[in-house]
Amino acid sequence: MTSLAYPELVVGRRDGFEQGLWRIELGTSRRGDASCNLTERILRVPLGSDSTARIVRAHELMHVRVSPHSHWSSLHAGISARSLECAEEFRVNTLLTRIGFDTHLLRDGSERAGARHIAEAGDWSEALRFFFAVLGTGAEREFLSGLRKAQPTWGAPLRALRRRALKIVSTMSVGQIGDTFLDVNDVPLGYENVTVTIAKLLDRASQTQVPIGPEALAKFRRSLEPGARRAPSGVFATLEFQPLPATVRLAPRATWQRSRPAVSGTVMRYPSRLLSDECQRAFASRRTCRGGVVVIDQSGSMDIDPSQIDSLLRQSPGALVVGYSHEPGDLAKKANAWILARDGLIATSFPSGHVGNGVDGPILRWALSRAKGREPVVWVTDGQVTDSNDHPNDALSIECAQLVRRYKIRLVRDLAAASTALARHRPLVHSDFGRVGRKLLEIQGNLAQTVP
Repeated sequence: MTSLAYPELVVGRRDGFEQGLWRIELGTSRRGDASCNLTERILRVPLGSDSTARIVRAHELMHVRVSPHSHWSSLHAGISARSLECAEEFRVNTLLTRIGFDTHLLRDGSERAGARHIAEAGDWSEALRFFFAVLGTGAEREFLSGLRKAQPTWGAPLRALRRRALKIVSTMSVGQIGDTFLDVNDVPLGYENVTVTIAKLLDRASQTQVPIGPEALAKFRRSLEPGARRAPSGVFATLEFQPLPATVRLAPRATWQRSRPAVSGTVMRYPSRLLSDECQRAFASRRTCRGGVVVIDQSGSMDIDPSQIDSLLRQSPGALVVGYSHEPGDLAKKANAWILARDGLIATSFPSGHVGNGVDGPILRWALSRAKGREPVVWVTDGQVTDSNDHPNDALSIECAQLVRRYKIRLVRDLAAASTALARHRPLVHSDFGRVGRKLLEIQGNLAQTVP
């Protein structure tokens, strides 16, 4: 015996969705084999008369009743599609539970094995999203059990996320959770207030380092509250360059040159070295210094003075100057790096920085890849290195300190000192450069202890 589904009978939406003829496809009760396509009006559901088939049909028909029929990618560009998908599953399951359906029947037995596979792959972000897709179906225990063997520390933060999500919907009525009335942005209110809110929570949690220990777990819990600071991520953000802005060419500058002692040449400029220098470098060789790479930390409220860029380019016309700063927790791939000057061209306007650093390591590696030959790399910084959520991190500070030491990156605190740093070798160890300076001293001390 089979039953039929009639999505055409689902009414009451207030978002302008026009009902019409639907196509019914035969699906099953297995996870992923039932779906609702509101755009093309295709409903794929099991047609059996058993309790499980009925609850699966009810789940998909609830999507017909409350889920968005359009995509607001422009409004929610900073939220991952996967988080929105799983958060909407949670909203639909919550509505079904509230109106009396036994959502525990939505389990299909695959949750434990699926969780184990995710845990073995080390995919923290998918673990928390999948967890919300099954939340309210009674499969949470099986899911957490599947995670436990490979990732025993993941259960506590996932339970903290569950408590936060349940707290969000606990104060809302069924009508509020399923409201399809459009807000000022033409987004259904229930979708905006529940699905989007929880999707943002999932994205925020997915960008954090899995908390280990009571202190880290407490910090993670606090980060889930409205307006709270994000928990540490422990990794740098991905470098995202802004397209090259409008530029102007500077007037030709006199080539900046330096004289260096040499063992041969046409002019004996340092005759005293015949006696004092064992290599007798008494002649002068002239080296043209046209370039170099200057990396500017623009986090916080630091503004760039165009006259300082102009002064730098007077002495090093071919210098490549780049600024960087990352917005903590950004998922919209906003630009966090930008070219300020290159090849004698200077930007007509300079972007302002964001709140955080976030990409210190990636921008230094990028700068090193752009330095030609023995061109110096200068880093304008206070020495504070932060992760993608703008938290200090020892491992990331060490990574940057190792880059500074290995490639002889020159540290300065302000742009005014960058010109001199391009021209003159700077000491590698700077105790006054925050965490990077301290890590440099530690590295130097450790190396000294290993030398016999």
